[in-house]
Parts: sequence; C-alpha cells; structure tokens
Amino acid sequence: MVNPEYRRLDSQIRSSQGKLNRLLARFATLTLDAPIEPDKVEPFLQKKTICQEEIEAFQVQIKTLKEKRKQTPHYLKVKDLPEEEQFQQLSTKSKHFIDTIKMIAYRAETAMANLLRETLSRPDEVRSLLRAIYSSEADLIPDHEQGTLTVKLHHLANRSYDVAIQKLCDELNSTETKFPRTNLRMIFKLGSK
Repeated sequence: MVNPEYRRLDSQIRSSQGKLNRLLARFATLTLDAPIEPDKVEPFLQKKTICQEEIEAFQVQIKTLKEKRKQTPHYLKVKDLPEEEQFQQLSTKSKHFIDTIKMIAYRAETAMANLLRETLSRPDEVRSLLRAIYSSEADLIPDHEQGTLTVKLHHLANRSYDVAIQKLCDELNSTETKFPRTNLRMIFKLGSK
C-alpha cells in the first residue's frame, strides 16, 4: 500500500507548488505604473522584495520536501505501517452482531423461499424471484385510523411470479406483523387492488 508518510510529503509538495505558482503570478503582475519618484518607488520595491523572498522560501521548501520524498519508500507492507496508521480490526462483538443479523436475514429468506417453492414450476428460480421483490419498488400507504400500513407490491413480468407473490403476501398478512416502533399492522398487497 502507499506509504502514508510518502502521501503526506506528496500532498505538501503539491500544496507548496500551488502557493508558489500563485506567488509567481502575483510577482509577474507587480508593475510600477506611477511616475518614478522616491515615495512611489520605495513601496513598490518593498512589495517586490517581499514577494521575491517568499518565492525563494517556497522554492527551498519544495526542494527539501522533494528530497525527503525521494528518500521515503513509496510503498509499504501493511505489517510495516507505523502503529498509529495500522488498520483497526472490527471488534469481535460487532462482528458477531453483524453475523447474527445476516443469519436472521438468511433464515427469513429461506423460510420465504420454502413457501414459494410450492407455487413455482422451477424451484431454482425462487431466490432470484425474492431478489426481484427486494429490489422492486413498492407503495407504502399508512392508515392511522385503521391502524394499518399497506405495502403495495408491483406486478412482475411473469404471471407465475405474481401468483407466487400473492401467496407470499397472504402468508405474511396472516402473521399480523406490526411495523417496528408503531402500532401499525402491515398488510401486503399485489398490484393496485
């Protein structure tokens, strides 16, 4: 991977080079438009001198940074990274929590797949149908008076898929699931009826 020190030096060089370019442009635009009189020439010379000194300072700084960058290895192995730059491993508690959520989602999908297998002629299409349901749009219609949240799924291209989805909707409706943190009972429907 790219050495963080090399990246930092490279960033400083680019920043300093940009500032130097702006100073050079400003230096080029400094002209004495007034008549040559001591009270006009002195401030002009001071501005030019200050600008010239800043330019020279940036040139020295850039040269020093480039020398440091040249001596710094461009790439490092991860094991050679300084302590503060090393990657932090995800804590085992977080990993177990995420794995638990994944397992719950997989089991829920498997339960739905087993239900749909009975209605589809090709059982190998079940998971792809579920993925199509997950990625398709749905209309959410809350009704606080009735205490329901209607989820209207849109028809898919294949009629046999619609039959399978209707069966899934009927099964989900029979569970009378409440939407989290509300008292709205979820109702699943297919199409606009």
